Amino acid sequence: MKQRLDPAKVSPDGYRAYAGFQIASTKTELEHSLIELVKIRASQINGCAFCLNMHVKDARKLGEREERMHLLNAWQESPCYTDRERAALAWTEAVTLITDGHAPDEIYDEARRHFSEKELVELTYAIVAINGWNRMAIAFRREPILDEAAR
Repeated sequence: MKQRLDPAKVSPDGYRAYAGFQIASTKTELEHSLIELVKIRASQINGCAFCLNMHVKDARKLGEREERMHLLNAWQESPCYTDRERAALAWTEAVTLITDGHAPDEIYDEARRHFSEKELVELTYAIVAINGWNRMAIAFRREPILDEAAR
């Protein structure tokens, strides 16, 4: 697979604008480890190798355990996530797969039990941002940056 084009070079203003949204989405009081789990989960759903690779590395730097990252695809059956994390992951799936039920009330209500209004908006910004990056990376076939050992 070869990268089709580099959107940052082709349209730097648009890229900077979207990067600005991404930066704004990280200015939150939400736990950074939670945000990385959300980014990994959305990237799994979307099948974005570039973002999966990046956010697994970022999560490791924050001290996230390998086991929790490996089990993320089966978070509903895994005992290692808190109720707050489960609510965030369910909301991530609902927003990422928005055509499947249009973010159902029961998932929203559960998220509201665990997040303030501001936190839920900020969580949603993070979900929207990673979904956009996933779509850009997939559309233009951005390859993951592999460690030497993985080559």
